[in-house]
Amino acid sequence: MSETDIVTFGETMLRLSPPGNERIENADTFEVRAAGAESNVAIAANRLGASATWTSKVPETALGRRVVGEVRRHGIEADPVWSHRGRQGTYYLEHAGKPRGTNVIYDRDDTAISTAEAREFDIDRIQDAKVFFTTGITPALSSTLRDTTLNLLKAARKGGTSTAFDFNYRRKLWSPDEAKETLTKLFPGIDILVIAARDARTVLGFEGDPRQLAHKLGSQYDFTTVVVTRGAEGAVGWHDNVVHDHDAYETDTVDPIGTGDAFTGAFIARRLDGDDVPTALEYAAATAALKRTIPGDAALVTADEVETIVKEQGEDISR
Repeated sequence: MSETDIVTFGETMLRLSPPGNERIENADTFEVRAAGAESNVAIAANRLGASATWTSKVPETALGRRVVGEVRRHGIEADPVWSHRGRQGTYYLEHAGKPRGTNVIYDRDDTAISTAEAREFDIDRIQDAKVFFTTGITPALSSTLRDTTLNLLKAARKGGTSTAFDFNYRRKLWSPDEAKETLTKLFPGIDILVIAARDARTVLGFEGDPRQLAHKLGSQYDFTTVVVTRGAEGAVGWHDNVVHDHDAYETDTVDPIGTGDAFTGAFIARRLDGDDVPTALEYAAATAALKRTIPGDAALVTADEVETIVKEQGEDISR
């Protein structure tokens, strides 16, 4: 693999969680971790053998340094643009089972990344990578980032870098109509699309089962590969006009946050290493299952652990 196989771009926040299932309003202590979809994908890809760099715009503050330091401790390269303006985004996560459910409270107004422009970043690094990755969360954060995301995707493509994009709709950030209008404008610059079946239906207005959704997305837009995730039922991957299925692996859930990122990072890493789509789906599903057993957003797995899951369970559920 090249020096940097994948460059990811997006905000990484500080995640604050009360212990156990404690309510935020009653908590005396909070666990603090760095958390962000794009850095999560970089970490998972790196754990599966791809060299990865995460880039973002980060405030030159103690909180910003805390985020960058933790990302680096997870083994990937952090290449931030440091800013003397703007805040460090945070979110509060309150774990709970049914019927209360897990609750997320964002505090990400006026953040440094909301002002990020494409000209501030190392375009050569992006164009020298094999894959440039970002998500639908990033353009949801500001009108500036909508332009920046588009421009970085264009720059990657211009340099011959493949582009991968996780649709990653967040209803707390914008409406389905706003997301559809913005994100479909990015589609011409995307090679690999990852999207949840529910988002394809709710945001894009597509109908059908996941296999049909993958076919429709692949046919309507000029993607090379489309992966439609279906939660506990696994995922399907469309490539060369063929849809491949893979069920989810059985797992206990300690912390579900970051499962999708683990899946996406592993899928990209295995494709970079030469695996076909069915095999990449297999390893992605195993990585996602392992992530659910790990506290925090990051998939701190080993390649050997993933390989074991694939060998022990793969033959039972692959089809």
